[in-house]
Amino acid sequence: MNALEIDKVTKNFGDFCAVKDLSFNIPKGSVYGLLGPNGAGKTTTIRMVMNIIIPDKGTINVLGRKMDEEMKKRVGYLPEDRGLYPKMKIGEMLLFFSELKGVKGAEARSRIDYWLGRFDLVDWKLKKAEELSKGMQQKVQFIATVIHQPELIILDEPFAGLDPVNTKLLKDFMLEMKDKGVTIIFSTHRMEQVEMICDNICLINKGEKVLEGNLNRIKKEYGKNTIVLDYEGEAKYIKDFAEIENIDDYGRFMEVKLKEGGDPQELLQVLTGKVRINKFEVKEPTLNAIFIDKVGEQNEKNSGGN
Repeated sequence: MNALEIDKVTKNFGDFCAVKDLSFNIPKGSVYGLLGPNGAGKTTTIRMVMNIIIPDKGTINVLGRKMDEEMKKRVGYLPEDRGLYPKMKIGEMLLFFSELKGVKGAEARSRIDYWLGRFDLVDWKLKKAEELSKGMQQKVQFIATVIHQPELIILDEPFAGLDPVNTKLLKDFMLEMKDKGVTIIFSTHRMEQVEMICDNICLINKGEKVLEGNLNRIKKEYGKNTIVLDYEGEAKYIKDFAEIENIDDYGRFMEVKLKEGGDPQELLQVLTGKVRINKFEVKEPTLNAIFIDKVGEQNEKNSGGN
């Protein structure tokens, strides 16, 4: 059974089409990445799933049926626009959110203390939300999202505002919940996080699906035509190598995509003796490279190649 089924969903705002004929299914117990550049339609799609806005066309089934107020008790939702009550104390606010989801009394207090401990927020329980840093507030909102132990968790840009330590902490919790059979959907435009934790992805751009499926399968379909190069020295001349299709250069780190049939060994020979090579690895392309390629391909298609 799928945790979420979206079938030919379209949403217009006046003359603007935010989501167009979008379809995908999310298996239960998986981590699913809803990807796309800013303005692609990710948040609109999530809001339609949560029944905050209604699609103009198409159907959405959540955990086997239509979303309603009762179903929302089985879902945890972290919106892109955060919403804590600044004057409320953290413990009181989490108790309020727990009761809204049907968890009350001693059980709610026990869960609150557990999660505050996991996120190193025990000393902030009696503080007002406005006294917390942005990262701390983000962790409190995540606790509010999962306090009722939902079957499906939907996170809209969950890593926004978190430092690397807390990003890892949240990532570990997400994988822990997956191991317990919880389905997790999260939207982002940060590809490195997707590669760490997602089973399946859907990439949308300008409201349309451009790529969807199992992440490992997608990367294998692109083939091992990408070279990761860590180097010291001047390597700009590499752009003259005829077999190169694209270069993403960071100064001392380079990701090189070869044309079909290009030989990595020939490129290695070009580099040898001219730069110091710390790493030369032939691998499948990163999701970031695929993301840029597919979005650029669709943008060129929509512009008629101009």
